[in-house]
Amino acid sequence: MGKEESRVRGIAARAGGWSARHRWAAVGIWVLFVVLAMGLGSAAGRVDVKDSDQLKGETHTAAKIIEDAGIEEPASETVLLQAKDGGLKATDAEFRQAVEAVVKAVQGTGKVTGVTSPYDTRTISEDGHSALVQFDITGDSDTAGERVEPVLKAVEGVQKEHGSLRIEEIGGASMMKTFDDAFGDDFQKAEYSAVPVALGILLIAFGALVAALLPVLLAITAIMATMGLMGVVSHVMPMSDTANSVMLLVGLAVGVDYCLFYLRREREERAAGRDAQTALRVAAATSGRAIVVSGVTVCVAMAGMLFTGISEFEAMGLASLIVVAVAMVGSVTVLPALLSLLGERVEKGRIPFLKRRGTAGNGGSRFWSAVLKGVLAKPVVSVVVAAGALLAIASPALGMKTQQLTLDQEFGDSLPIVQTYNRLNEAFPGGSDPAEVVVRAEDINAPEVKSALADFRERAISSGASRGPVEIKLHDAQNIAFVYVPLVGGSDLDKAGASLDKLRDDVRPATLGKVDGVEAPITGQVAGSKDFNDQLAGAVVPVFAFVVVFAFGLMLLSFRSLTIALTSIVLNLLSVGAAYGILVAVFQHGWGASVVGAEGVGAIISWLPLFLFVILFGLSMDYHVFVVSRIREARLRGRTTKDAITHGVVTTAGVVTSAAVIMVAVFAIFGTLSMQSMKQMGVGLAAAVLIDATIIRGVLLPAVMALLGERNWYLPRWLHRLPDLTHDESPEAVARTTRDDEGEPVRV
Repeated sequence: MGKEESRVRGIAARAGGWSARHRWAAVGIWVLFVVLAMGLGSAAGRVDVKDSDQLKGETHTAAKIIEDAGIEEPASETVLLQAKDGGLKATDAEFRQAVEAVVKAVQGTGKVTGVTSPYDTRTISEDGHSALVQFDITGDSDTAGERVEPVLKAVEGVQKEHGSLRIEEIGGASMMKTFDDAFGDDFQKAEYSAVPVALGILLIAFGALVAALLPVLLAITAIMATMGLMGVVSHVMPMSDTANSVMLLVGLAVGVDYCLFYLRREREERAAGRDAQTALRVAAATSGRAIVVSGVTVCVAMAGMLFTGISEFEAMGLASLIVVAVAMVGSVTVLPALLSLLGERVEKGRIPFLKRRGTAGNGGSRFWSAVLKGVLAKPVVSVVVAAGALLAIASPALGMKTQQLTLDQEFGDSLPIVQTYNRLNEAFPGGSDPAEVVVRAEDINAPEVKSALADFRERAISSGASRGPVEIKLHDAQNIAFVYVPLVGGSDLDKAGASLDKLRDDVRPATLGKVDGVEAPITGQVAGSKDFNDQLAGAVVPVFAFVVVFAFGLMLLSFRSLTIALTSIVLNLLSVGAAYGILVAVFQHGWGASVVGAEGVGAIISWLPLFLFVILFGLSMDYHVFVVSRIREARLRGRTTKDAITHGVVTTAGVVTSAAVIMVAVFAIFGTLSMQSMKQMGVGLAAAVLIDATIIRGVLLPAVMALLGERNWYLPRWLHRLPDLTHDESPEAVARTTRDDEGEPVRV
């Protein structure tokens, strides 16, 4: 039969065949790649995103001015002294004694500088019952939390001596320490527990230790290699800790998924009676191709984050893209080599009380067989009910409110420092997070500049943007001044945002804006939130358009069906919309918020909607490509479309369910964290994956395809010129002995 024998086509099939024939070489190359990547990353070191590069706009300009001037802003701390019963006033002798005791105590630690008394700075509340002692922690602000402990103890000592007053410290350093103590290991524990959870679910899915370990090992090695590559790439595009955490989540999800798809197909073919070599060839040509299509689609989705112009998003997008690409390559190269090496030993370590989890070639899930029978019997009803339910779930998203979460929104009232934050904001609106005006002039001490600064201070209060006190700090050597303006509205970001607009649009142009050569960008938490939202709003359309258009194109080329490409996009958008609706219902409206510990948040953190869209659109393609590939494969083998749908959905139900359970479990871990931003991310991802793997893939997809019938495979004549990237081979064709160019059998 020689060269006339059917040959395996496609990158995945060829890669799998080569790896199986040269298994030790394939394993060695993979190990060498991982070691080299880690070594290069360690040698290069990681460059993190600078504060000045985080955002564009005024926030970026202000950070750049400070950076260029070489000014290291210290971590500022504030001690709030407040009468407990409202009796004492700041003018009373006992109150004054407490203020003096605080000043003396914090100075005595030798850890502070620039201590100011409220009687000098006029930081006394309007009702006279509260006052602020302010100072800076010496040394680097990034590590101030490690040095603030003696100061906190000194303030506690003063509190014990003055029971009629509430004496509490808050600031950058004390918050850093409090959060590190309360939540420092929280996130790491979640990351580390994700691997055992995934392994446990895989043990149940496969019933054998070796088979369960393979997906986890592939994911871990892909993550290790990516961490090294991130170090190298960071010298071109800076990375961050957040990008690292997101990379770990995505890497674990897709690494396990891809290996699961491949391994389950190989075991299914063996259970159907094929020998090990043939089963491996079939898995390479079918599941291997689905992995490549899915991986490229996910990479395209992650690349959408590069269009935001926000450094943190760009770092997350690039890190996720790299780990998906590495996991995809590993799945179609080293995995076939390992399976060829292990052979029957992949079943080693069988768990006694678990039955064998292999899926028969013509068998499948009984549960999904029953569901599918009902769906295909009444596809119109199924589409109407499922789509209607998802649209109803998505409807709350129409009123989505996004913002940067304030301290009390992020952590609730569980920490004493949050209560201090609320009391400080009530007594001194905006005092905990003042707007910061960074003024740069040719001569900061020039008469016209000093006059403009004085006018700015006066107008900031008279305009109603601030109730004061407005503080000015001069840096004569750098010709820079910092102006701190507490905004009316305090922790209410909508009202504080209106105050910020007054400063930027009215007060600044009428004062500092009239002096030639003066720059005065306004930054701070409220300004940063506004600039972030403005920039994010401008990025939404380009990112959505890029991801949707390229995903559509890839699906069109991969399946050569206009119908499949269109339905893929619509179903994925419906899945994302439902996830948005759940987020808004729980975290904004508070429906069922007590179940996940999200009472009183009232908003969605700004970065989450775009982040979720990109991540979910990518991850949804995992299941979609895998299921549709199986349906198309069955159709190419001569089954009717209805039979192909039944075969494809039922035979993939087990692997899709296992993969979904792993992802839901891992994401749900993050939903248990105390930080609301992480909780929102975890709940959103877990809900979306659950919806996607059940309602979308188990009901809507088969129902829609059943309604469309043969139109599922429609490709207009004018699109026939498109490149043919299908490269499918039916199991029968792949199972036949493939010969090399000399006519010798190719052994796998």
